[in-house]
Amino acid sequence: MKKIILLIAISLSNLITAQNNSKSLLWKISGNGLSEPSYIYGTIHISCDATLPQKVKTALDKTNQLCLELDMDDPNMQTEMMSQVMMKDGITMKKLASEEDYKTVDAFITSNLGFSAEMINTVKPFMISAMLYPKMLDCEMQSVETELMKIASDQKEEVIGLETVTFQLDVFDQVPYQVQMNELIKTAKSDLKRDKAEINEMLSVYKSEDIEAIINFSKKSDNVITSKFGEIMLDNRNRNWIAKIEAIAKNKPTFFGVGAAHLGGEMGIINLLSKAGYKVEPIVK
Repeated sequence: MKKIILLIAISLSNLITAQNNSKSLLWKISGNGLSEPSYIYGTIHISCDATLPQKVKTALDKTNQLCLELDMDDPNMQTEMMSQVMMKDGITMKKLASEEDYKTVDAFITSNLGFSAEMINTVKPFMISAMLYPKMLDCEMQSVETELMKIASDQKEEVIGLETVTFQLDVFDQVPYQVQMNELIKTAKSDLKRDKAEINEMLSVYKSEDIEAIINFSKKSDNVITSKFGEIMLDNRNRNWIAKIEAIAKNKPTFFGVGAAHLGGEMGIINLLSKAGYKVEPIVK
């Protein structure tokens, strides 16, 4: 279960116009009262190769703490998450699907997770989808966040988070259960073929380090949660993060690691930090 929780947890201006022509997942944040620069890096939660580039390791050496979306080494994270895995108001997966679709989902879950849908009938469908992430890769799943945490641990640096587990799960709860279930049904009917194809394309786009291509990819995703709920999953959270990033960076030089889809676009972290008066530069090498 701890592994499942980690998978779920490791479950979005004119100043930026010229800068975003540079393809980089790593950006330096300076100016506007910062005594020392901080860095922000676009991560990917599931990958076949989470090896960190040298430029990332160098930036980690120059900073004094690691800040991820969640405080991944919080000992209470698992308990907090487990308390919120169930749907509310007596809603079940069986109630959200036709009899035929539920049978399809049941057979699919049994085949891929080793237990029947009935055993997890009240679990939020997006969490079940997260349990399936390792099945979407033709390799042993790796995580960039895990690699970042290893270095932070070696350097005996603190790991903090921009959000709590409760807040992040509340964000997902804004996506209707029916929408979540519809996506799980689509996954089951394609027997992961749709999801595998999208993951492979996403990994290719991520490797390009083109943050504008990454945000555009999320907008055209066949997964409705990704493509149609961008304001909830990305934009609103980005706005909330800016003040937190400012306060954290002013306290001490920090390496921020957030999902790469949060960086690009008009409402992306890079643009919002630039509009707030910071110098944000791509680190290409």
